[in-house]
This record gives sequence, structure tokens and C-alpha cells, in this order.
Amino acid sequence: MVGKVYIVGSGPGDPELLTLKAYRLLKEADVILYDRLVGEEITKLIQSLGKKAIYVGKDGKGKERQIEINNLMKKFAEEGKKVLRLKGGDPTIFGRLWEEIEFLKANRIPFEIVPGVSSVNGVPACANIPLTHPEFGKAIIVIGGREVEDYYEALRNSTLVVLMSGISASEISKNLIKNGFKDETKVAVIQKGSLKDQKVSVCTLRELSSSEKTFESPALMVVGEVVRFVEKYNCLEI
Repeated sequence: MVGKVYIVGSGPGDPELLTLKAYRLLKEADVILYDRLVGEEITKLIQSLGKKAIYVGKDGKGKERQIEINNLMKKFAEEGKKVLRLKGGDPTIFGRLWEEIEFLKANRIPFEIVPGVSSVNGVPACANIPLTHPEFGKAIIVIGGREVEDYYEALRNSTLVVLMSGISASEISKNLIKNGFKDETKVAVIQKGSLKDQKVSVCTLRELSSSEKTFESPALMVVGEVVRFVEKYNCLEI
């Protein structure tokens, strides 16, 4: 019987910022593969739980280490084990998540993504910094340090997340097209995210802009080519 891989975010470092689900999976896992950015206090917690834990930080090895990580996930899953792939912050943000889900899907290994507190919002919060403000902080742009030299190229290849957009999704789509977004750009509207009745609707900006459909709150939009992962890999329960 094939096991299952859980790709889990460990938060910005403080073990008290682990989600309840992440903590439960830490206790239940047969083996833990953890990254360099997993906080030191969390690694101590793993040791105290007496779990088999393997450090798989990239440490400059890049592709070579990723192949090793993939092979370890496959090896332990094929042994029927519950594998916890532990990443710093949230795995969906600059966590090279696509490489691992592509591999797991190609090898027919069941997996689940468990979000964590991202350093994007978690670290500023710990410094008492609000990321939004009605006058001078109406949007948040997140960029990796390696992209800073080509800032505008990074913006052109970004993912747009629009919060609280269920009622105005059609109008938002029209405005995005009007302001330069390609009308064939993929968009996902996610209603009641993380709940048992979560629903994901996928279309293009053109299709959504020509529709008068509204979505039940709470809902958010994800705009960009990353939305293709929903269709191809079914990462979310639809």
C-alpha cells in the first residue's frame, strides 16, 4: 500500500506559529524531510518527538538536492509511510512547490498541501507592521531577492491575488483586461477556502469578464498561469 506525502508549511520559525494540523502531522508522521528554513526551535521539537528526521536543505546544491528529495519521498511513500515534507513559512510562496507536486503526481503518490504562516505576513506582524492601509498600503507586492535586479520582469510574471472579490469578480476581470492583462489569462475563484465545502471555479479573464456571475463570500481570485496547476494536478479539492 502506497503511503502519502504531506507538504507542510512550518511558519516563520516560532513553534507556537505552527498550525494545529502541522503539529498533528508532526506527531503522526513516520518520517520528516525538513528544509534549512525550518526554525531551530521546531527542529528541537521534532527531536523531542523521537521522529525519523532527515535534513534536506538545498545549501546551494539546487537541482541535485531536489532529485534526492524526490527520491526520498518516493522511497518512503512506496514503503507505505506517512511522509512529512516540512518547509519554512508557507510552501506555496517561493517554496519550489511545483517541482514536488509534478514529481508526486507523475509517480502516482498521494499528497496533500498544508499551508503555514508565511514569513510574508508573519514576520512583519511580529514587528508590529501592518502590511495594508486604506490610504498608503492598498496592495502588497512580494518578490524574491534574486528577482530584485529585474524588478519589472518579475512583475510581468507575477501572480495576482484579489481578496474579497466574489461579488465584483466580473468587473475586476474587465478592469484587468483594460489595463493590459491578456484576456486568455487563467483565473481561479476560490469560495470558502480550506473549508469542507470549498469550491474552485477556473476560467479565463475573458470568460469571467463576460459573465455576470457572482460568488458566495468569502471568496478570492487568483490570476496568473499558476492556475493551470488546479486543472492539471487537482491540488485542491474541487
